[in-house]
Amino acid sequence: MKDVTQLTDDWSLRHEGALLPAQVPGCVHTDLLAARLIPDPFIGRNETEVAWVGARAWTYVTRLSHAGAHERSDLVFDGLDTAAEITLAGEVLGTTRNMHRGYRFDVTGRTGLLEVAFTSAYDEAARVRKLTGDRPNVYPEPFQYIRKMAANFGWDWGPTVVTAGMWRPVRVEHWSTARIAQVRPLVTVAQDGTGQVEIHLRIERTERGAGRPLLARARVAGARTEAVLDGEETVLRLEVPDARLWWPRGYGEQPLYDLDVTLLDGSGGGLDTWHRRIGFRTVELDRSPDEHGTGCTFVVNGVRVFARGVNWIPDDVLPSRVTPERYRTRLTQAAEANIDLVRIWGGGIYEDDAFYDVCDELGLMVWQDFLFACAAYPEEQPLRGEVEAEARDNVVRLMPHASLVLWNGNNENLWGFRDWEWEPALAGDSWGEGYFLGLLPRIVAELDPTRPYTAGSPWSGSWDHHPNDPRHGTHHSWEVWNRQDYAEYRSSVPRFVAEFGWQAPPAMATLRRALPGEDLAPDSPGMLHHQKAEDGNGKLNRGVARHFVLPEGDFDRWHYLTQVVQARAVAAGIEHWRAQWPVCAGTVVWQLNDCWPVSSWAAIDGDGRLKPLYHELRRVYADRLLTLQPEAGGLVVAVVNQSATPWRTSVALRRWEADGTVVRESVLDVVAEPRSVVRLPVPADLLPAEHSSKEFLVADADGLRAVHFPVPDKEFAYPAARFDVRLEPVAGRSDRVDVVVTAHTLVRDLLLQADRLGPEASTDCGLRTLLPGEETRIGISGHASTDADAVRAALFSADTA
Repeated sequence: MKDVTQLTDDWSLRHEGALLPAQVPGCVHTDLLAARLIPDPFIGRNETEVAWVGARAWTYVTRLSHAGAHERSDLVFDGLDTAAEITLAGEVLGTTRNMHRGYRFDVTGRTGLLEVAFTSAYDEAARVRKLTGDRPNVYPEPFQYIRKMAANFGWDWGPTVVTAGMWRPVRVEHWSTARIAQVRPLVTVAQDGTGQVEIHLRIERTERGAGRPLLARARVAGARTEAVLDGEETVLRLEVPDARLWWPRGYGEQPLYDLDVTLLDGSGGGLDTWHRRIGFRTVELDRSPDEHGTGCTFVVNGVRVFARGVNWIPDDVLPSRVTPERYRTRLTQAAEANIDLVRIWGGGIYEDDAFYDVCDELGLMVWQDFLFACAAYPEEQPLRGEVEAEARDNVVRLMPHASLVLWNGNNENLWGFRDWEWEPALAGDSWGEGYFLGLLPRIVAELDPTRPYTAGSPWSGSWDHHPNDPRHGTHHSWEVWNRQDYAEYRSSVPRFVAEFGWQAPPAMATLRRALPGEDLAPDSPGMLHHQKAEDGNGKLNRGVARHFVLPEGDFDRWHYLTQVVQARAVAAGIEHWRAQWPVCAGTVVWQLNDCWPVSSWAAIDGDGRLKPLYHELRRVYADRLLTLQPEAGGLVVAVVNQSATPWRTSVALRRWEADGTVVRESVLDVVAEPRSVVRLPVPADLLPAEHSSKEFLVADADGLRAVHFPVPDKEFAYPAARFDVRLEPVAGRSDRVDVVVTAHTLVRDLLLQADRLGPEASTDCGLRTLLPGEETRIGISGHASTDADAVRAALFSADTA
């Protein structure tokens, strides 16, 4: 049987004539941090102080002293970042130029000093750029000339931290006769419910193993099969009668089956094994034309799905630091926010298998971008060969995962070609179209025909329509954040909103850790350094000023209001688009997570703290949603039911005066069938007077609430907010206390920022609006030793100056 020796220990990094202890997997930055030779780039403005690291060449060394009785030994790198030369005992084994694929070198019988010498990514990009010529991009960094995580070069939410190193595991594999080189399981479900697995197996033989008859066996869920191999390839087929189906979360369970492949010699001795967990399900992307344009609807196991999604960026700009436990934490947070789809964005990485394993378990559908973003990419060598090898590696690696539902060619490149003045600058040069409309769909069709492919996001399906036409295919909605009020989300009904979002700063405790000693202000030096978006603070301020009086000299109030506007903005979009199902078939919020502490569009900040937006996502992505939608003819009550059972409810409508008087009330009885939306006009006598500064409407049903104010907050005659606060211990929980707030007036968007009590403190809810006499309970975890005065100081509401 194959033996594997992990090469994780005894590596050193050459630095200034010395050898520093090195961690593998890891990178130069993590090793220099461990040696205390550079400051943390996430703190203050240290990012600029460590820029030199990415501009230098670096070399890692260890001694390879393996020995064994096997016929062959291979040195295997799962990830080298990025341009490297590998030498053993002074002889070159090979060179690499791609962070996103693995490499294997024959080292049979060889020992000695193993060196991995990395060229600066900037130098490699410059070399390739000289060969291919210039191409336009949206950032002044050369990321399209090197197959490396683009976000390492900075983005409008990320720092420029250009890494180098062995960022994924390194090992030596010792084997004889033959090894399993590739397994491609095509998993489908027949019309009668039989689960089908078609296993395409390829092996590699040693010289002594050439021509020997070998045996391949496969098994899943009690089904078994085997085949004799005289060559290097075979196909094994398995059937599982009445296979239990894998479903997205909220639609059913996620049964996973162990699939095992074993390679044996002629006498039955084991040579190699392969194991994955698979799930039986079908997936389509319905792009049929209709009276509204061209649809874009996921269909899983024959059921049409409104996708409740988020965009995912690398969870750390130093991706080797992201552990399986960290993946599980972040993705569990996504599932608990009622998210059912995660789009892996094209400027990041193909994530570790641990990411997709958790998505398989939690029922999180994965939309996987191929790694192209916001730039024109040359199609000439040496890049073209790397792009093909990378795509083949990752399609094969990821295709066993049931959670993977879509391959997508790129992020915004087709749109960029049409709208961002690339076409004249290119003057006929290649820019990536051949990848997105040619090479990549051919690879997916060849290797993984069980899944849909789309050429890009956004993409209307063909050049017959504008790439970002909201009536056709996927749409990115950025005009609102960039130039408009969030109410403008309601002005269109895209078929599928693949990106939209609104910024806010991170939690206060995150800011205090990242900017120690700084007198925090929106325009203080550290705050500006941790704001990477073009005119980011200007857009934040304009977003607040459309609804509130922009606070001057009150950072706490500014911080709270930016958080409120972010949550309200994203909720406004999702509520409107969910109410338009089935014309609109999904929203993918930009973005779930951050890679460092920064003002950004994320729902979870760079320290892992939940913003109010996170809790708002949990509300607006729930199976059942109640919303009030302004339309030309008045207000509409939308009762959205994405659950599998009918929703029979009574919607209580109350027209209120600001002083707490109920002007008029009524009840609407509603039945919303499964996976449907019921839209009812609000009776005219319940509508608040147009532009009234003293009236508002409240809708309640089964514990859900929607509110409508006819004017911005700054024009509404809020009473002085009055509420009582008391603390109640939680039995059996020494780290938990409940905060009970009782309102005596209208209290809009009450928020307890628990991290102001202590950096480990967190709450179980976000914004809440209370009517006079109502009570709410807010749980605080991680900081039970507090008092009512401290809690009151951490409470904010929209109706307090």
